[in-house]
Amino acid sequence: MEKLPATQPEVLVDAILEAIQESGNSAVLISAIRQHPRKFLITTQDGAEIYLFVFAWTLTHGGRTRLPDEYRIQMTSVDSPLQISAEGHTILIGYEPNLKMFAGFDLNRHSTFTTGSPSVQIDIRTVRKALDDGIAFDRKSNDEIAIGIRPDQLLNYALNVDHLHKYGKETATLRLLTKASSLQNIPSADLEALSQPRQRIVQTLSRLARAANFRLQVLNAYGNRCAVTRAQLRLVDAAHILPVGAPGSADHVRNGLALSPTLHRAYDAALIYLTEDLEMKLNTKRAGELRGSRLDTGLDDFTKLLGKIHLPADRRQWPEASFISKANRYRLIPRS
Repeated sequence: MEKLPATQPEVLVDAILEAIQESGNSAVLISAIRQHPRKFLITTQDGAEIYLFVFAWTLTHGGRTRLPDEYRIQMTSVDSPLQISAEGHTILIGYEPNLKMFAGFDLNRHSTFTTGSPSVQIDIRTVRKALDDGIAFDRKSNDEIAIGIRPDQLLNYALNVDHLHKYGKETATLRLLTKASSLQNIPSADLEALSQPRQRIVQTLSRLARAANFRLQVLNAYGNRCAVTRAQLRLVDAAHILPVGAPGSADHVRNGLALSPTLHRAYDAALIYLTEDLEMKLNTKRAGELRGSRLDTGLDDFTKLLGKIHLPADRRQWPEASFISKANRYRLIPRS
């Protein structure tokens, strides 16, 4: 099998930045582009700032013909021990440019080494499985866990990296983590058999997997276009019609809308709302409050954007009336 050439540093950094963006967040590189580790400042959707150190190399075939599925990173141009962020998170990853996918490795096992350029392996089938599941696990013969990562799940991986590698080594926990990542139902008895820390990581992964799946479903249904403005520009969120946490909410495409970030915030703040006739309207009560506070600059231009929303080609993916009516009651939208 022909070995892939090393990915250029600019391409590798762009892949990481795009992965963060695909998760609905944003990031900037705050270190030199060829530096190890690359250092990123991430701003989440809720405005939190996260520092992320990334050790990253190209994921290539291991070179052994009898192991056609073994891929590896070669940790070149770094000294032992690897530098760990004191104020954020640090990850050790490989990037496969043909699949545009990542592999995550246990930094605790590989941060210290003796001489040379150590290599770390993963079964490429695990990386391919992550195309569907978002995150997939490869338990190696030495019980080390390597993880396939879809780009939109890279930040979620980084925020939970230690627990995923630590608890994934255990058979019972790994089985439930695999179920969680593939959106399978987890019997409560199976979950309760785990310790509290292990329960939490399984529940966290289940929640993140469902949120990522919801985002993909909604953005794909709407062609990555805002349902109100039709803008793409890779600046579109997947918004819940009936918000998460409200009784009856669901991570289902029919409870979703693709909205630009500003419209998403306006919708969540009940400045605008969706009618059962699939029209986006201004909440006159909230608009009046803005005018009373003299915070209404731009409101007229903003209102011109509203009207009948643009819908998915497949009617089965259109917003469901029951979600819309519940959402309007939940947000105290005045009856027209």
